[in-house]
Amino acid sequence: MKMVVAYVRHEAFEPIRTELLNLGFPSLTISEVKGSGRQKGITERYRGAELTNYLRPKIKVECVVSDDDVQTIVDTVLKHGRTGAVGDGKVFVLPVEQAFRVRTGESGEEILQAHSDTTAAAP
Repeated sequence: MKMVVAYVRHEAFEPIRTELLNLGFPSLTISEVKGSGRQKGITERYRGAELTNYLRPKIKVECVVSDDDVQTIVDTVLKHGRTGAVGDGKVFVLPVEQAFRVRTGESGEEILQAHSDTTAAAP
């Protein structure tokens, strides 16, 4: 099992979510985060003073999948997240040792099964 963690621009999130849902991966965790990297800060004028904001807003997308599905998730993020400009984001793939379904106590990769019927997924 692997956890794919992607930091992407806000405008890239909806196309990523839609394609992953259509591919049978509706289970995502999303967080609004701020961070800094190579992308320069934005300088704004506020009440006569110049303020530089170095922390840029991003969306953090997390998805735990079987090893076989990692490349599908990564390719989808890269396809929709890449503009070619500094600040497009990053994707990390981390190992997951074990996973448990809280409701039933089941464990292992069977709890990660991709959903073949996306119509049953709640909006």
